[in-house]
Amino acid sequence: MLAIGSVSVSFASIFVRLAAAPALPTAAWRLAWATAIFAPFALSGSLHELRGAARKEWRSLAVAGAALALHFALWIASLGYTSVASSVLLVDTTPFFIGLAGHFWLGHRHGRLFWTGLAVSFLGCLVIFREDWSRADGSMAGNFLALGGAVAMAAYLLAGGELRRKLSLLAYVWPVYGAAALILIAACLAAGEPVTRFPPATHLYFFLLGLVPQCIGHTTYNWSLRWLPAGLVGLITLAEPVGASILAYLLLGESLSRAKAAGGLIVLAGIYTATRSRDQAPDPRE
Repeated sequence: MLAIGSVSVSFASIFVRLAAAPALPTAAWRLAWATAIFAPFALSGSLHELRGAARKEWRSLAVAGAALALHFALWIASLGYTSVASSVLLVDTTPFFIGLAGHFWLGHRHGRLFWTGLAVSFLGCLVIFREDWSRADGSMAGNFLALGGAVAMAAYLLAGGELRRKLSLLAYVWPVYGAAALILIAACLAAGEPVTRFPPATHLYFFLLGLVPQCIGHTTYNWSLRWLPAGLVGLITLAEPVGASILAYLLLGESLSRAKAAGGLIVLAGIYTATRSRDQAPDPRE
């Protein structure tokens, strides 16, 4: 399921580039479409769970929604400044921030294989990033925006990890996606960004963003949080730069050099190593 999710999420940067719209409206439409697609299913079976949610759980849902909105706003904006490979690579450094937060603030202790896999994965990330850095002018703003998106995604996964074990999938993702959509629409209005005045082709890519990388991709990640720790889910998302780089080469004509291909293989090796650590951990939820 996570492999399906990673492939689906890999299409996000392609649809964003093809939509050719400002970051805030693109992020808002992505989440608005996801909310609308899930609405009939959520309203027919998940409302009773939400009615019984405690105030603390509603706060956690709101925090997760705000973090998700910030993640998409920052990451989509980064694609206007740097390459798909670098943007997706940096935004998927989420496991680094989850690992630090878990270790220093939440008292989690990860096994040696997890940290080894994380180190190997980031070595692959550096291989990909180093080449792109040397050839891209003025990409610093995009790089920092993507890193900010990674921090926001870490907050999103950490806020939702515990809730996801209490609520069913739709009872969790529907209000979170809806809250994020409302926050982004409000941000569009505050910033004077257009919300509806786009050509039909752009609206088509908005819909595809909501359907493929969001409803299928991100929802698969949320589904997995019921059984897997947030750090491991975040680490598996490091497969996205590999898929996104290949798709950008095939569909957008962005270069895919041997160095980037080698870095992608190193990333996958790190994911495999870290995934094995779960079988040896005394508590699989740590």
